[in-house]
Amino acid sequence: MGRQPKAKLVGINHVALEVGDVEAALEFYGQIFELTLRGRVGRMAFVDIGDQFIALAEGRSQPPDDQRHFGLVVDDRDAALAAARDAGAELHGNTFTDPWGNNVQVVAYEDVQFTKAPEILGGMGLDGLEKTDKAREELRAKGLA
Repeated sequence: MGRQPKAKLVGINHVALEVGDVEAALEFYGQIFELTLRGRVGRMAFVDIGDQFIALAEGRSQPPDDQRHFGLVVDDRDAALAAARDAGAELHGNTFTDPWGNNVQVVAYEDVQFTKAPEILGGMGLDGLEKTDKAREELRAKGLA
């Protein structure tokens, strides 16, 4: 009896983030990032990230997160962190905590392996985003560049 082949992870389609109030979450995150609303269903709002999205789901009931977090890739990390501070978020290095206790790490596109196809970047108005030499080397070492 042979082993079943395993599926390869290709990427993340979306992250569902539980918040106390969807309208307040759209306002909070809209102070930090340029938001494009993909749509709404019930107590959820969907915010585009190019070919991916974040679902803001109303109904958070658990206490604030400690170590659990997710990372968002941005074109300007310093601007995002400054905006988060201005919006009243608590900052810990390059991570901020939203009003519902979700920890969001902010990383610069240029510094990480995560890569968008040129046509996706162009459609997002982000032509010309480059990678650091270190990020390019990490990609090359994996045969991805």
